[in-house]
Amino acid sequence: MGLTVEKTAREQPMDSQDEQLISSARRTLELESSGLRSLEAMLANGLSEAFARAVNLMREAKGRVIVSGIGKSGHIAQKVAATLASTGTPAFFVHPSEASHGDLGMITRDDVLLAFSWSGETAEFSGLITYAGRFKVPIIAITSRAESTLAAASEVALVLPQEKEACPHGLAPTTSTVMQLAIGDCLAIALLESKGFSATDFKIFHPGGQLGAKLKFVSDIMHSGDELPLAPTQMSMGEALVIMTEKSFGCLGVTWDDGRLAGMITDGDLRRHMGPSLLNATTGEIMTPGPKTVAPDMLASAALELVNSMSITAVFVVEKGRPIGLLHIHDLLRSGVA
Repeated sequence: MGLTVEKTAREQPMDSQDEQLISSARRTLELESSGLRSLEAMLANGLSEAFARAVNLMREAKGRVIVSGIGKSGHIAQKVAATLASTGTPAFFVHPSEASHGDLGMITRDDVLLAFSWSGETAEFSGLITYAGRFKVPIIAITSRAESTLAAASEVALVLPQEKEACPHGLAPTTSTVMQLAIGDCLAIALLESKGFSATDFKIFHPGGQLGAKLKFVSDIMHSGDELPLAPTQMSMGEALVIMTEKSFGCLGVTWDDGRLAGMITDGDLRRHMGPSLLNATTGEIMTPGPKTVAPDMLASAALELVNSMSITAVFVVEKGRPIGLLHIHDLLRSGVA
């Protein structure tokens, strides 16, 4: 019923007012995309040296990256500060007006100031600029005017292209804020990559929510210890079936005398060998040798992709050749990885 209604709605012609709305949205996207294309072109040419200097300045700072801005630029600055902090670069937002009323004490000589101002003439920045000059706090300016007060006071100025705003009056910051956000993301990701910030590091800062679930490791959700269904290669299948039934994972890990994983027996293996001689056979005769395994430090999301791609329901977790855990697809689904 829902699909039929949706299809019928799509087939209904739009009136002129709706067409104008869609046309407006497409025009906005085109103008903002044009701004991003111009920014990309500048990064390949005139902005490249300044960008590299800005990244190096933030990476080598002994303190934090202090991000600041006011108005719409301030909202972008807050997002960039959050992105930097979550990707391994200590950072926080300081409002330029509040800075002049005591928050300058949050900024130290070891910090770097990342200032967002499209005009570069934001009056509220005067206190920050004076303070930074006095205590030799380097400023990285993100602005559109190379001759502005902010750019002149900065050690590095990232001068963005002055593209047409999507606002038909040229007043509401739209294309400009998209470019500011983009250059902020570029700085954060370049810093992340230059520091070798890994998924393991990322997990430290993102323990909650769906993102936290996706950053869980196999070791966080695997079964271990006495829960593991394991048997030596010489055990009779009569005894092995008892272990498989007790552990209730639908599989059995078969080990060599030294404890290394030799193979795996699944319900499918039992069906393939079903017959009068099954119970008298050994696990080594029935097992599938060299089964696919995972490491305890593999991301749970990657393990889920593996079991799905191989159409299996369980996989042993191995360390130095020895089984230390068992991961079942139900554990992955319950953990919120999917």
